[in-house]
Amino acid sequence: MKIILSILFCMSLQMCSQVKQPEKSTSMDNPTTKNNPYYSRNDRTKLNVPNSEWKKILPAEVYAIAREADTERPGTGKYNVYDELGEYYCIVCGNHLFRSDAKFSSTCGWPSFFEADKEGTAYNRDSTFGMERTEVVCKRCDSHLGHVFNDGPPPTGTRYCMNSVSLEFVGDSEIAKK
Repeated sequence: MKIILSILFCMSLQMCSQVKQPEKSTSMDNPTTKNNPYYSRNDRTKLNVPNSEWKKILPAEVYAIAREADTERPGTGKYNVYDELGEYYCIVCGNHLFRSDAKFSSTCGWPSFFEADKEGTAYNRDSTFGMERTEVVCKRCDSHLGHVFNDGPPPTGTRYCMNSVSLEFVGDSEIAKK
C-alpha cells in the first residue's frame, strides 16, 4: 500500500510541474536567438538559409521541429497553458506570428490560436502519415510551426495548433519598456 501511495504522490508532483509558467526571458538571454545572425523582430525580408547552416545555429530540439517538421509531445509545451498578454514570434528568425488575444484553450495539447499574422505565416499541403492537413510555416524563414484546422472558435473558425518550441513570447510589459 505504501508503494502505491508513493507512486501516486510522485505522479501528482510530476503533473503539477507541467503547468508551470515559462520563465520570463528576452531575446538577449535566449540561447536560440542570442547567437543567431538571422534573428530580427523588425526585418521581414525572406531568408534563404540552407538547413546545414540552421543546424549549426539552432538547438537540436528547435532544429528537429522547425526544420524537420517534428512535433513536440502533447501537453508538454511551455505555452500550452499560458495566458499572459503579448506577442508570439518565430524562435528561428524573429518574425511576428500571433497576438496573445487570439490564443484560446483548445485542450488539444498544443498552444492554439484562432488568428495568425497574415504577413508572418504561410501554408503548405501536408499529406504525411496518411492524413491531409495544412502545415503552417513562418513566412520569413519557412520554419515549421504546426498545422491549421477548421474546427476553431469564432470569429474565424480556425485553430492554429502550434509547437511551443517554434515560438518565442514577448510580454506586453517587456514591449512597453522599449
